[in-house]
Amino acid sequence: MTAISATDSPTAPTGQPWTCPFCPLSCDSLHIAPAARPTLVDSDCPRAAAALSHFAASSASAVPRRDGRPADPSRAIAAAAAILAASRQPLFGGLATDVAGMRALYRLADASGAILDHANGDALMHSTRALQDRGVFYTTLAEIRNRADLVVCLGTNAVDHYPEFFRRTAAAPGAPARQVVLVGAAVDRATPGLGGCTIEEIPLVGDIFDTAALLAARIAGRGTAVSDPALDALVAGMQAARYTVIVWESGSLPEHGSLVAETIQRIVNALNRTTRAAAFCLGGGNGGYTANQVTTWLSGLPLRTGVHARGLAHEPQRYAAERLVADRAVDALLWVSSFGPELVPPESDLPLVVLGHPDLQGALGDRMDTVFIPVSTPGIGSPGHLFRADGGIVVPLTPIYADTLPTVAQVAADLARALAARRKPEQGVAR
Repeated sequence: MTAISATDSPTAPTGQPWTCPFCPLSCDSLHIAPAARPTLVDSDCPRAAAALSHFAASSASAVPRRDGRPADPSRAIAAAAAILAASRQPLFGGLATDVAGMRALYRLADASGAILDHANGDALMHSTRALQDRGVFYTTLAEIRNRADLVVCLGTNAVDHYPEFFRRTAAAPGAPARQVVLVGAAVDRATPGLGGCTIEEIPLVGDIFDTAALLAARIAGRGTAVSDPALDALVAGMQAARYTVIVWESGSLPEHGSLVAETIQRIVNALNRTTRAAAFCLGGGNGGYTANQVTTWLSGLPLRTGVHARGLAHEPQRYAAERLVADRAVDALLWVSSFGPELVPPESDLPLVVLGHPDLQGALGDRMDTVFIPVSTPGIGSPGHLFRADGGIVVPLTPIYADTLPTVAQVAADLARALAARRKPEQGVAR
């Protein structure tokens, strides 16, 4: 396991202040050094470093492509609009964009009758289903930093996929002494933010479903057939703590992980009868939380919703993007991946529109019935806003340089206008 280190120099860091858009923690105290490509000067976060490696010190030159060949921007927009206009049931997937991009995509979905699902839709649905079925009690990064004296990481060490988590939530001066317990995971003691913490690692009892159920039963005062001394000690510690935070990672849960999410909420509810407790879900990367929040406030429903002419339809299982593509339940795909080239559309022969990082074109090759429009990355070449991992916090993004590429919001608006122009002669005719 690689330890993540941050510079603890008493001198102020040099470089441009920067908020990282590549992780839902949205670290806003970082600095970028001017170099051949953007480089962090005050953090060794591997997730940010890997993402930054896809960008140069200034805007790259990239042009739209149609069927693998260069195309004029206006012709690319017209070709993409033609694909959407011909579709009886389009799917908007990926959805890796910022607030403005998602707002514009929702309007375009409304104009084209599309279904919306994020690339990380399965993981997002674990927490969304728990919210719908039972309700949730989540905390914030600041609350963990200032109040938590017991942090329980259930089934995750937090830093494998969110390297700055413990640094961001390190106990503030004057905060209570902290114990960190990792259930079914291990962590490098040198990880920044863990200094001064008491750290314990205990194994799962069975699998994560069994362990969560046992914890819930013990905390509720119910007897169980299985006895585990380490788990019993953890239960006693949670009941004695002033503020327990249960950290879990939606993307690491297996199928039906929403059952674990609901059980965590049962644990939190039971603890709050006698002390204070909350949960913190690590997830929502590639703009996942942003896409879900924006869709919810514009429609009243979360992702995996169809914005149909006959009305809205939320189908959390039926409208999973991979299932829709595999079952050929859609006849066109608009894919959005503005943060990097790794998020590629699923394999299919559907007519395809891609709004993506310039390097994503390499994964598409000369694929026919495809329109690729390179777009700017929020926080790199254009300003923007993202929802942070703790839910209601919207973080502004400041660009490193002025981009020559359009934003997702601009392209989606252009597509909506082109689509409306194509349908003008048919005004008054129901789709």
